Amino acid sequence: MTSSLEGRTILLLSSNFGTERDEIRRPIDALREAGATVTVAATEGGTVRTLVVDHDPGPEVPVDTTYDAVQAGDYDAVVLPGGTLNADALRTDATVLSLVRDIAGAGKPVAAICHAPWILLEAGLVDGRDLTSVPTIRTDMVNGGGSWTDQEVVRDDSHGHLLITSRTPDDLDAFNAAIIDALS
Repeated sequence: MTSSLEGRTILLLSSNFGTERDEIRRPIDALREAGATVTVAATEGGTVRTLVVDHDPGPEVPVDTTYDAVQAGDYDAVVLPGGTLNADALRTDATVLSLVRDIAGAGKPVAAICHAPWILLEAGLVDGRDLTSVPTIRTDMVNGGGSWTDQEVVRDDSHGHLLITSRTPDDLDAFNAAIIDALS
């Protein structure tokens, strides 16, 4: 039996430090289990050093490539895990912002959880969109023109590509299911 995401390629962008452990590991596991090829790209090779609740060290996650070595056109979707330090670093990286914009511009799904909607804001993808995030950045999303709601997952396909957002690690089952559903 063929898995639902067989042949699909997903780009997961992370900094090398500060990514929330479950928000990187669980999407990778769920998407690979569904048959997708997931590429973890970071600023530099090696590993992503994860954190648990932005504080306690978590396990390292292997990096497959760097941001500079990937092309948006090679992927069917992009996933942005949270973690305050991770999202803050990614939202200032011009290469990351360009990749996210290019994937969205090609009409492909963009998924962000927790603090990662900060990246969407910097990439110009929040204005006029329905979305959610960790509640502590709600004001940023609203000030950026988004319509924020407190739900485990919000899907918005109003601007030519599907935007999938979730609040926290507690919402990962719904977040992962929404990504899989969008690509099935």
